[in-house]
Amino acid sequence: MAEISGVCDPKFAEMQDILSANLDSGADVGASVAVTIDGEFVVDMWGGHTDESRTTPWTEHTITNVWSTTKTMTAISALRLVEQGRLDVFAPVAKYWPEFAQNGKDHIEVRHLMSHTSGVSGWDQPVTVADVYDWERSTAMLAGQAPWWEPGTRSGYHALCYGHLIGEVIRRIDGRGLKQFFAEEIAGPLDADFQIGVATQDLARVSDNIPPHEAGFDLTALDPTLPIVRTLTGPTLSGADANTAEWRAADMGGVNGHGNAHSVARIQQLISNNGTVDGVHLLSPDTIDLIFQEQAHGSDLVLVIPLRWGIGYGLPETQSLPYIPEGNICFWGGWGGSMVVNDRDRHVTMTYMMNRMERGIIGCPRSAALISAAYRAVP
Repeated sequence: MAEISGVCDPKFAEMQDILSANLDSGADVGASVAVTIDGEFVVDMWGGHTDESRTTPWTEHTITNVWSTTKTMTAISALRLVEQGRLDVFAPVAKYWPEFAQNGKDHIEVRHLMSHTSGVSGWDQPVTVADVYDWERSTAMLAGQAPWWEPGTRSGYHALCYGHLIGEVIRRIDGRGLKQFFAEEIAGPLDADFQIGVATQDLARVSDNIPPHEAGFDLTALDPTLPIVRTLTGPTLSGADANTAEWRAADMGGVNGHGNAHSVARIQQLISNNGTVDGVHLLSPDTIDLIFQEQAHGSDLVLVIPLRWGIGYGLPETQSLPYIPEGNICFWGGWGGSMVVNDRDRHVTMTYMMNRMERGIIGCPRSAALISAAYRAVP
């Protein structure tokens, strides 16, 4: 069986067996898994390799692009401003970012951005990936366009622009860009090895994403005016984009966070532990309560599956994600399979970060199996 490093409480041995089997079968190339209970790591393990040719071992210091799991870090950044009394999620975005009021967006509230209900789920054409790397240009483009559906009425996943929208609100309030704000207000105080983008000195320990080999969904057969088409082609991304220097240098709080299961769990357990980690207090229970206020429930206009959205996180929806039970639970994952689940009732956080991607937008069968095993072991 594949060698697994780290620690795993015997109660969670099934998770170790799953990870080892995935590495043996090739379903995983390199991966990390973590579980915290009441702030303590009961699972913190990793294995495999950083490269598809399997020449370099994955270590406890390996980090990789986690795609939309990054959105949970952007959400916590916004909630940190709420905690400081500087941001009201029920206020219009234009209160903080006046230019955003253009083209009928004056009544869109910050909570609409955070719950994917703003109607601004991507960029109007023409737009390129290079445009998205340019903060000033990309946020000005978003400010100038009209919403694609009536804001607040439906969710439509803000796949790539989520971090630009919320990040610009943060920048207008605080003066710091999102990646700097997150580093100094969240990751730094928690001594967590997670970055939006990648610092030059850390590039050598980044594991490239391994994109899915099978073809993606053919959007050309759909009406080009649909939010799913406009979002996923505004602009069109390839999994290999995450392995470029331009991607790693950018400030994209929706998609280019880099970390591993340990660092994601280290930060996200703020939610499952009432805002405090090892004596570092960043959020109050009242601020965390905002996450669990349902903002939308129904078929998402972009992902086209039933979803429940709170403020900043997905909430349990047993039809789409039956392995996540009902309760005071919030979660999200990334393209290819990464996943974080915060269970406030059980004071548990579960994370899975890996380099080999599958086609799924929210988790994958591997993350589902690991989370199911964790729940079987949780007291």
